[in-house]
Amino acid sequence: MKHTLHVYLVLLIFIFGCSSENSNKPEEEIDTVSTYFPPINSDTWETKSISDLSWNEAELQPLLDYLEEKNTKSFIILHDGKIVVETYMNAHTDSKFWYWASAGKTLTSTTVGIAQDNELININNKVSDYLGTAWTSTTLEQENLITCKNLLSMDSGLNDTLGDDVSPDNLQYIDNAGSRWAYHNVYVKMQDVVAAASNQDWNDYFTENLKDKIGMSGQWIDLNNLSVYWSNTRSMARFGHLIYAKGQWENTQIISENFIDEAKSTSQNINEAYGYLWWLNGKPSYHLPQSQYEFSGKLIPNAPDDMFATLGKNDQKIYIVPSKKLVIVRMGEAATEENFALSSFDNDFWGKINAVIN
Repeated sequence: MKHTLHVYLVLLIFIFGCSSENSNKPEEEIDTVSTYFPPINSDTWETKSISDLSWNEAELQPLLDYLEEKNTKSFIILHDGKIVVETYMNAHTDSKFWYWASAGKTLTSTTVGIAQDNELININNKVSDYLGTAWTSTTLEQENLITCKNLLSMDSGLNDTLGDDVSPDNLQYIDNAGSRWAYHNVYVKMQDVVAAASNQDWNDYFTENLKDKIGMSGQWIDLNNLSVYWSNTRSMARFGHLIYAKGQWENTQIISENFIDEAKSTSQNINEAYGYLWWLNGKPSYHLPQSQYEFSGKLIPNAPDDMFATLGKNDQKIYIVPSKKLVIVRMGEAATEENFALSSFDNDFWGKINAVIN
């Protein structure tokens, strides 16, 4: 992130931090009996109108115009599982795939949660219990401090300035695990942990236990040391809806509610706005990728406090807001300038969303 972006975010917090409409609200209990789930292996997806929700329909077109101007390819709003808005722009279509970038990190943490539910792993165990020793170039004592939870929480203590290569030579000590938060590609070693513990290829385990069970499309593609997921937009919405529904799909619990509750809670005591690869709103402070600076205020001041999100490079977004029964998906090119997760677009985007839904 550039220094100018940091300054802009601080100004946004100052301006919007005291907004009364974003006061803390208790999370509503989600009734998964009445929640709608689109059928698997079908294009059928029930809809709900803006008028049914008493939203401000006059503000929808300005929102869509703004999104098209900001290089958006696709945009979906779900309310309790049903599609309220679905649109494609800038030469994109409902069948085209686009990359999730770091938004796909939450696919990894969710699959890890499934593996833990299946008693294949325990995230409190050290990583070397599954990968063997010398998976880093640290000392054995330093390596033994690194648990699976540290990788999910981005506080492994490994050097984040050496690029995305996760070979042992490139995973070097900078601080003890749990002592430093840094956005680092080393989280991807959790895919190796799941593969080793399940005695299956990572993609096979993910496909059988998550992707196919909720009817997602897509595939993992390895790009320059990164494991990147590509899919159509509805698949991103399906995943967001699974998490909104606390891990349930129709009558099947895909991942335990307990793990999801942990995943969307502060996972360490350094970056309060980070769970298990999920970003969390409504916290008193946050850190950003490529920075050790602590920012005061909420991650996205215009968004509801209970909103949590998966944020990918160049503004790939899934926002989940339990109190408003919303899942919101945005795919596309960078709205303004290249970014790794949060950008000024998030707060501006939520200002436009609020004009529609409030």
